[in-house]
Formats: sequence, structure tokens, C-alpha cells
Amino acid sequence: MATTFKTLVLDKDVANTRTMLHEAIPLTGTIVSGTYRDENIKNYAHGMFQSVYDYPYLSSSANHIFDLTVGYASGSALNTATSIQSTKKINIYNQMAQVLVGYNETGEIREFDRDGNFAAGGGGGDKLQECLFINFSRLLTKDEIKKGSFIFTALTGGTPSAPTDALTIQDHGAASTYLTNSPAGEYAVLYTASAAVAGTGVGLLYYQAGIAVLTASVFDGEFGSPTATYDTSSIDAVLTGSEISSSCDGIRNRWQDCDYNNTTELNSTIYFCRAGSNEFNYSSNPTYLSGSKIRVKNNSTDSPSAYITTIGLYSEDNELLAVAKVSEPLKKDPSNELTLRVRLDY
Repeated sequence: MATTFKTLVLDKDVANTRTMLHEAIPLTGTIVSGTYRDENIKNYAHGMFQSVYDYPYLSSSANHIFDLTVGYASGSALNTATSIQSTKKINIYNQMAQVLVGYNETGEIREFDRDGNFAAGGGGGDKLQECLFINFSRLLTKDEIKKGSFIFTALTGGTPSAPTDALTIQDHGAASTYLTNSPAGEYAVLYTASAAVAGTGVGLLYYQAGIAVLTASVFDGEFGSPTATYDTSSIDAVLTGSEISSSCDGIRNRWQDCDYNNTTELNSTIYFCRAGSNEFNYSSNPTYLSGSKIRVKNNSTDSPSAYITTIGLYSEDNELLAVAKVSEPLKKDPSNELTLRVRLDY
């Protein structure tokens, strides 16, 4: 029987799967603040944030890895008449908050909460009003950051020229304790210890958005850039007395390491193309015949055979939708049966 087409049975021959692929992303302090002498750091005329690349940003080989910025709430004690770029810092905070936290019942933008509890009481009053924002590029985070994989190490003490006191911040236990009350998707509290101890939350990590929010209070030493005029200033003094770019320089100077795994969701449809013993033993190729004789048969009593090299998936209207190639021709004759697995990823 010269079978050319065979109908697939949906509940038998077609299967759908979803696979989560993870890739380790290391962002070391040498890339962020050392290797290229800030040639991989891009500042903008608007002064709202700073972009970090893995190579000098003017190079065609450079890849954008994350953006840095700082901001504080309008109700923060840092919001004074003498604060530099105060309006921009408040706008940054509000922009991040409205995207990541949303609005309350009265239409006001919520403030970031240390434990994700927006209630007025019961721990909901501990707000993060002065924040550092790390917005990782989609190139690195893919679909999202893998829960429980984020580890950020910062040097929080000492001076800018000699930073000390490595502090590890991570989303410990987030695989089972993540929160979902954000308009930006799932997020978790960032802790300063290996265990999620009440009161040690120092930030929030938004997995689908790829944004880490850290409270400025984690830096208790002198803050700023070694070459800036704020060498002996506290983090609060830098946030009020310098531009956003100087605060970003200070963050980068204290960046020791950051590691996480990204996640790519791979959806697949698998088609099981089955060739029974009496199917697909002939070829429709014109060269298969010489006159009325089959070329691959030496004697008239020999069984017919063919070699499978290509599989085509067709619509109900016989429209070719996809083509799959086998790595080498597969011999098919009445003595064997074949099941070819065709996978479409998207």
C-alpha cells in the first residue's frame, strides 16, 4: 500500500509540554566597577538613571546588562528644599512604585513595603521610602528570574576607597513563600541572612519584571565614588546632596557580586508520526521506478522498501505547515515499524 499521507489523532499522536530552562547569570564587581574604568557605564543627559554594559558601551559588541537608579518617596525625611534633584528622585520612586506596587483604594500610589503587607497595621507600616533600584535587562532575565536563586553581595561599610563588611542579600525560601499582590507579577522579600527571620527584610525582588529594590539603609558606611567629593558622606547625605549618577557610582563601587538563574519557558508540541508495517514502504519519487519496475528490488519476490528522509506536517487543506528532516535516511519495509517524534518549540 503506497501511503503518502496519514491523519494524526489528536489525543493519541499529539502531546503538549512545557519546559523551564535555567541559565546561571554571574555579575561580578569587576565588570560593574573595575575592568573597563567606567567605559562600560552610560550616563544620560536627563540624569534619571545609569546603564551598565558588559563591555565599553560604544562598542558594537557591548550588551546592556542592567540599569541603576535611586529614589525616595515624597513623604521621606530626605525630601527637603535643599535636596539635589529631589523632584527627579521622587518621580523615579513613584514611577517604580506605580508599576511594581500599584495604587491603594483611594487612588494614591502605594509605597514599597518591607514585608509586602500593605495593611496599615500588623507589620504593614514598615515602608521602604529611600530605595536603590536595579533593573536587569531582558537579555539576562529572559522570562523571569528563578525563585530562590538570587544572591547579591554588597560591601556596606568602610570608605568608598576601601569598602568593607560584605553583606549577602538573597531571596531565601522564595520558591514557596513568594507573594502575588503586585501588578507586576510575583515577587519576594530580600533578606540579609540565610533564613527568613522577621525584621531582616531589606528589599524586594520582582521576578517577571526583573527588578531588585533595596532599602538605602543597608549601606551604613561612608558612601560615594572614590573620586567624588562625597567620600566621607553617609548614604543619606549622598541621596540628598548629589545627583542620581553619583549615587549610582556609589552602588557600583560597593558591588561585590550578584548571581541568579534566569528562566526561559519553552512550550513544545510533539507529533508522533507512526509508520506501520504496511505503510510508507514505497516512494513517490519519480526515480523510484524504472519503467514499471521498482529500482530497489532485485527480484520480483523481494519486499518493497523506501528510505524516509523528510516528514511534512500538513493542515486539513493539504497546506504544508512544517518540515522535519531526519539525521540520516531510515530504511522502511514491511518487516519494521517506525515512530518518528517531531517537536515544535515556541
